[in-house]
Amino acid sequence: MTDALGQHYLDAAGGAITVGIGHGDPAVAAAMAAQASTLDWVHASAFTTDSVETYAAAIAALVPMDLARVFLVSGGSEAMESALKMARAYHLARGEPERSVIIARGSSYHGNTRGALDVSGRESLRRPYEPWLGQTVRVPGVNEYRCPNPTHPEGCAAFHAAQLEEAILDTGAETVAAFVAETIGGAASGVAVPPDGYWELITEVCRRHGILVVADEVMTGFGRTGEWFASDHFALRPDLLVAAKGASSGYWPLGLAIASGPVHDVIVGGGGLVHGFTFSHHPIGARVGLAVLDRIKELRLIDRARTQGGKLLQGVSAALSQHPNVGDVRGIGLLLCVELVQDRASRRPFPRSTLVTERVMARAKELGLLLYPSTGNVDGLNGDYLLLGPPLTILDDEIDLIVDRFSSALTVLA
Repeated sequence: MTDALGQHYLDAAGGAITVGIGHGDPAVAAAMAAQASTLDWVHASAFTTDSVETYAAAIAALVPMDLARVFLVSGGSEAMESALKMARAYHLARGEPERSVIIARGSSYHGNTRGALDVSGRESLRRPYEPWLGQTVRVPGVNEYRCPNPTHPEGCAAFHAAQLEEAILDTGAETVAAFVAETIGGAASGVAVPPDGYWELITEVCRRHGILVVADEVMTGFGRTGEWFASDHFALRPDLLVAAKGASSGYWPLGLAIASGPVHDVIVGGGGLVHGFTFSHHPIGARVGLAVLDRIKELRLIDRARTQGGKLLQGVSAALSQHPNVGDVRGIGLLLCVELVQDRASRRPFPRSTLVTERVMARAKELGLLLYPSTGNVDGLNGDYLLLGPPLTILDDEIDLIVDRFSSALTVLA
């Protein structure tokens, strides 16, 4: 990328872990223009369109859900709001109006609108709006580097399942509508990959109590982790799935709230979903999304996310293995996190007042490297994470540049 002053940047963050197919793809631009010149927009209450129907069918064939039905919106927050309403509508249709409680994890992020923010467990973003929030029941976040399980690393999956079971019983199982979680953590947890067996046990608890599983794949969908969706790593088949970011690779505001066929049919049978947005089911967004799917397949970007992600993880880990302020390097595919700490032995975070993330980010930008920051997620105030999520088109020499420039940016901590 080149700014107005001629400064060149290597986008190692895909903007906000959004750009998957690379910047400036002419095929996507052409598809966008073609749709705009044919049909710019109609309201979904009056018409459906070929682009929306074709795109929805293509998505339904890819998601790890049975007979999926797709609701197109304008971004991740709208998608999460839509999924929450779908969960509520599902239980109303089943004659269980008492089911209104959402359970979600700490150190999580699900969007910035009021409902999605309430579900989120990222304290730094919630703090200004706390008087409006507080309806979500919280269970511990998943982070193997800072695992709350007293017997860690043994039995971590069972520990989290037991915590969820306890929260359900304390709340009253008959009042819980859904469990919402990022399949693999995003910025709030620093790309926390759950322990083996986690999703199998969590799903069993939810199914046993009639609670819907809502998988947040906003950051992890569309090849980012080396599978079409992160759920594929765990054979997870959620009842509702939320996606955005990589769905359009940033070329158009696009989000997806996806229901399994059985959930959709119950909602429709109970009178439908009282919900909608002016720009939902946008034909240009759908056409862009379809073009992005085509490019992911044509360029074999899911395979590239696995191979290039492995190279990037190996390169960053090797370069930073002895750095006194690098606590952990973790991730999967082309979604990685470097957690910075004041002391490696104790894993003590830097005080937030030292602005470590901001200083490293600024130095990296001076060196022509764009990173994605996250702060305050160790204890609600302190904690410094830097995420790497370059386009899936990343080349070997660009990986070398990322490693070199990232290492150089950390010299501000000396």
